Amino acid sequence: MRNLDDPSRGPALRELIQRKAALRRYYEEIYARYAACLSRCPAEGIALEIGSGAGFVKDVLPAIVTSDTIPYEGIDRVVDARSLPFPDASLRAILMTNVFHHVPDVRAFLLEAVRCLKPSGRLLVVDQYPGWISTPILRYFHHESFDPSTPDWSFPSAGPLSDANGALAWIVFERDRRELERSVPGLRLERWEPHSPLAYWLAGGLKPWCLLPGRAFPLAVRLDRAIIRLSPRWASFVDAELVRVASGGRLSGSGDVG
Repeated sequence: MRNLDDPSRGPALRELIQRKAALRRYYEEIYARYAACLSRCPAEGIALEIGSGAGFVKDVLPAIVTSDTIPYEGIDRVVDARSLPFPDASLRAILMTNVFHHVPDVRAFLLEAVRCLKPSGRLLVVDQYPGWISTPILRYFHHESFDPSTPDWSFPSAGPLSDANGALAWIVFERDRRELERSVPGLRLERWEPHSPLAYWLAGGLKPWCLLPGRAFPLAVRLDRAIIRLSPRWASFVDAELVRVASGGRLSGSGDVG
């Protein structure tokens, strides 16, 4: 495996996403949820994607500022999520896909999000979820670390993609939600939505193979939604949408929060 943190991997990853029609459709579904989140954000301010990597969000939402901690060709800013180079209350939204579990200190990142987001600005985290299907995949067949039992929200990191904890979103937003409320009172978890049991895995993710033709992707989405209706514990991924509130705002949120 080539060095995961090598910025020269960017063009090959972009080509892979474009070549695999089902994977491209999967990203388009995520970008549609970005757009829906932005419609709930303040009109003014910067919309920032963290960990843009090889994605193509600007093809869909051109006004988004792309960023990554790896200096991939074509991104707008090189940033560290733990120390965002933006003024207080300057961001209308922070959006991220499969990035949260790579941040070595997510408490520091969430506090930075509180600082940088405008009042009523939003953070949308799309990340891995340790469900009945994904847990054995993440534990035994995925190259990234996966430890849902750790008490920590941080981990040692030798590089942006070299280290991770694939269970981190579940740990912070579900298992440790009371700790989130206590330690990051400026964010309210408004939506916690597990989804996508099978489609991403069938598309092969960022591996060279794909078991899902692009024309079959809508059928896979309908199947995923039917499976989730049986139980959210079938999910492989989750959306966590948080809103910037005054310090001390409650995190119990609306009925959408599980």
